[in-house]
Amino acid sequence: MESRLNNAYPQSDLLVAERNRVLKNTYWLLGLSMLPTVMGAIIGVQMNFAALFASSPLMAFLLFFAGAFGFMWAIGRNRDSSAGVVWLLLFTLFMGLMLSVSLSAALHFRNGGTLIAMAAGGTGLIFFSLATVATVTKKDFSFMGKFLFIGLILLLVASLANAFFAIPALALTISAIAVLLFSAYILYDVSNIVNGGETNYVMATLQIYLDIYNLFANLLNLLMAFSGERD
Repeated sequence: MESRLNNAYPQSDLLVAERNRVLKNTYWLLGLSMLPTVMGAIIGVQMNFAALFASSPLMAFLLFFAGAFGFMWAIGRNRDSSAGVVWLLLFTLFMGLMLSVSLSAALHFRNGGTLIAMAAGGTGLIFFSLATVATVTKKDFSFMGKFLFIGLILLLVASLANAFFAIPALALTISAIAVLLFSAYILYDVSNIVNGGETNYVMATLQIYLDIYNLFANLLNLLMAFSGERD
């Protein structure tokens, strides 16, 4: 019976079907994860979450990374169970709260709503364009992995240093590099699913969510710096 099934469904077709299933589940969970993100952002703005960290940017930076890596550890540990999905959604709620700091800053500009919409639109355009390229071409972009990881480490070190020194020019440089880096990560991560490098949709969702989140946050930073209209 098993041999007949294998003949009816060639191994290559089964692999394609499995990869398409992972990609479909990833996009479904990714869309769902945006709901707690928006909820967290609204709560954070309404509660003036940004004021809690205004006096200590370094403390905010350390809290963000401690919380983020704690959630990511829990997600990874429970990746193969429904608990992984729960932890992922809690993580996106946390990330929404953290994002409210940038959103509150944007809303202090006269055109703050427009800046947020532009950042969201730009993020969506970049994501759908690069995800389409990776999905349609099925090109393997795994060769980018080492370079992207090195770039990510350097970006984290620069961000930590700027948490101490708070140099505006360095902050803008970091945001510009981050936009390029996380755009490349979208291409890399979607390609990784399409080509079978990532077979767990919870972890795949986490990776792409972080790409989109960081892309949006850094696009917003750049738009505030260059297009923000103060009262």
